[in-house]
Amino acid sequence: MEPIKLLLVDDHALFRKGVASALASHTDIEVVGEASNGEEALNKARDLMPDVILMDISMPGCDGLEATRRIKAEIPYVKIIILTVAEQDESLFEAIKSGAHGYLLKTIEPRPLLEALRGVFKGEAPISRLTASKILREFARRSQRSAPQEAPPLGKLSPRETEILELLTKGATNKEIAATLCISIHTVKNHLQNIMDKLHIQNRAQAVAYAFEAGLGRKRPTES
Repeated sequence: MEPIKLLLVDDHALFRKGVASALASHTDIEVVGEASNGEEALNKARDLMPDVILMDISMPGCDGLEATRRIKAEIPYVKIIILTVAEQDESLFEAIKSGAHGYLLKTIEPRPLLEALRGVFKGEAPISRLTASKILREFARRSQRSAPQEAPPLGKLSPRETEILELLTKGATNKEIAATLCISIHTVKNHLQNIMDKLHIQNRAQAVAYAFEAGLGRKRPTES
């Protein structure tokens, strides 16, 4: 099996070298290149065609969010994980809208970083419960600031697909969804792909955001 081709993007060379060093002993991941800003990241992505990009959110010139938008528009298949030094709901929301598949703090330990890279590459990386709650909180904040808008339609989805989408808002993994619904993980993956195709979205993070906007996953009055 070919290793996961990884592009590192950060304006601090020391950080890039540290990540590359931490991953060096794992033969299933290959750091194929590095970039110090968003513009360079786009050029490197064109040349190297990586599977996954670790993208710093804050860089001079073309920042991580703009680079993510431009790369996803040109190379849709690539999976992008945003790296940040501080969790900010606004940045998280914008990263997901830009097409990012993940959002990690730079303080992450090597093992969970490795697991995140492998999971994102497989398309199975779950949305953590913390991340899901932040997305919901940001939607609530934005809805308070602006006039109410019609929720996006879910009529295209089958009852089972809607059920799976709601489980995503709770941070459920593919394995947990399969166990809850008594179906195979393969079936879960097929349903997830159908959901993304029908709703014209790119990844699980956007699926959760869409679900919250449509009213799924919100607390019922009886919930504490």
